[in-house]
Amino acid sequence: MSKYIEQIKKLVSLQGIDTELIDLKNKMEEAPKHLEMLQNELDSLEDQKAQLEERLKLLNDQKKKLEHDIEEDAGKIKKSKNKLMMVSNTREYHAMMREMDNLEKLNRFREEELNNLMEELQSQQSKKEELTQQIKSLRDELDACQATLDSELQQIQERILELERARKKACADIPVPILSRYNFIKDRLHNPVIVSVRQSVCTGCFISIPPQSFVEIQKGEQILSCPNCQRLIYWEEHYSGNKE
Repeated sequence: MSKYIEQIKKLVSLQGIDTELIDLKNKMEEAPKHLEMLQNELDSLEDQKAQLEERLKLLNDQKKKLEHDIEEDAGKIKKSKNKLMMVSNTREYHAMMREMDNLEKLNRFREEELNNLMEELQSQQSKKEELTQQIKSLRDELDACQATLDSELQQIQERILELERARKKACADIPVPILSRYNFIKDRLHNPVIVSVRQSVCTGCFISIPPQSFVEIQKGEQILSCPNCQRLIYWEEHYSGNKE
């Protein structure tokens, strides 16, 4: 049985290497996703800021036009008042008064519109300042995450290279037929490939194996496969009692 146990140990050791390799490769894939999420959020905020800036430009253009129109009408009112002093008849006087009244009403309306516009400008400017701060904070976080990620990925890559060398060495110690079975199952099933049988239950699929198969496993003469999930199986007591 010692040869059988030795083969089990080698396969379990190989599986430990493969499990860590799988975990590290998953981390290699998952790690950049947080960075991508932050970048997408940053892009969204910058789009919002660009829209706000466009809105602010439009509002400032409207503000300049209103201020110009108010100033121009104020000049017209002043000229009308000067002309009013020189009016020689009642008809002309009333006509000029109506014109001045209309200009003053129009100016009051424009001043009210300008006040509303200034409030909107202030509100939009506050939003822009808030967005600018959010963008700065997010960009700082993104830069920090990028630096951390680069370091983490480098460490993971170095560990993967170590494990791949260890795997190559471990595979060299396992008989080709057994290694071929192991690799065949590994390529088709989720990890793990080799599992123990505990109280006649496969710990890979958690289904009881047939009594005859359990008897064969207990003999410890050859490495068998679970009839249900096809994983390599061994009796837990054989291996646990022979761990170093």
